[in-house]
Amino acid sequence: MKNIIRLGFALGLFLMENAFVNGQDTLRNKKNGGYYFTVVKDLEATEVQNQNKTGTCWSFSALSYFESELIRMGKGKVNLSEMFVVRNAYLDKADMFVRMHGTSNFGEGGAFHDIPYVIKKYGIVPEEIYKGLNYGLPQHNHAELEDILSSYVKAVVDEKHGGTLTPVWKKGYTATVDAYLGEMPKEFLYNGKSYTPKSYAENLGLNMDDYVILSSYNHHPFYESFVIELPDNWLYKTCYNLPLDELMGALDNALMQGYTWAWAADVSEKGFSFRDGLAIVPEDESTIVKKGVDSKNYNDAGAAKISSAFDAPVKEKTIDQKTRQEAFDNWETTDDHGMHATGMVKDQKGTKYYIIKNSWGTGNDCDGYLYASESYVRYKTTNVMVHKNALSAEIKKKLGIK
Repeated sequence: MKNIIRLGFALGLFLMENAFVNGQDTLRNKKNGGYYFTVVKDLEATEVQNQNKTGTCWSFSALSYFESELIRMGKGKVNLSEMFVVRNAYLDKADMFVRMHGTSNFGEGGAFHDIPYVIKKYGIVPEEIYKGLNYGLPQHNHAELEDILSSYVKAVVDEKHGGTLTPVWKKGYTATVDAYLGEMPKEFLYNGKSYTPKSYAENLGLNMDDYVILSSYNHHPFYESFVIELPDNWLYKTCYNLPLDELMGALDNALMQGYTWAWAADVSEKGFSFRDGLAIVPEDESTIVKKGVDSKNYNDAGAAKISSAFDAPVKEKTIDQKTRQEAFDNWETTDDHGMHATGMVKDQKGTKYYIIKNSWGTGNDCDGYLYASESYVRYKTTNVMVHKNALSAEIKKKLGIK
């Protein structure tokens, strides 16, 4: 009897895989790729953007997320200005760096907390109102700007200059930021109406207090909030701590209820291959060989990787709370990149993956998207941002969210 059941299961699997191969609506990880996906949930998103040579993924991914929120709310498609957020974050980040005597983090990086913070304080504008490209290039490149700003704030806090702050340092710093990115618009016309950045944000109807940050680490109590120890968390903001299985359940529940989520993760793993449209955690990673480097548009996460693991589904590592925690404690998991989860699929073997919208342009075979396996998300997620109403009543009660 068991043999008959096994034979029936094998036949069913064969038929299912054959259907994947021949099905017209089948998704694949890349052109001629061996991963075949059926859609479980696919939520609408705006067009893929390109952060190019900047470390501003946190702004691109979070605003992509809020753009999907506007679609969910029936507001239609809106392209929000990433550089408006970056410009204002640069100002307050410098102020924090100086107030902390140069001991806080300063750089291009940021966290999801930054976007609600900026929108509440400064507002937001459409992309066409503030492109942030005053320096004469067609695409974003902050290499020169970052070097100048870093040198500037370090000089401000250098005690050899007298140990007393001058009253004009902010004026000079702001002028530099605005020379490269543009001055903040005080008032603008959009679709025939006059707005300020704050009135435009109010018109969108997004309540920044409705959004929560979730994570899962056992060096803090579960079901409580904690300041997540990531260098780019320069605002020292908190997130809610959930056991790993409950975090994953919350993410699945959100997608199935029509809510996307912003995803902060480590993309330095061998199994992350944007070119192959995959983020996986193969049980045997020794087969993966990196070929060269690719820092043209992003970092080594975009380098070519050669392995049979990217040709067809392979067995992945089992990721539990302990495995995840050890990787974070040992600095094997770092806060490398922000992306946007817009759906869920399953491969021909029934393994779950998340549809991930990236901000590295549309240069790969998935038009700028990739598929992150459930194991990868369990292992390498640092935190996520989601609407509080995407959480179940049980989770909200445990976290004290109303």
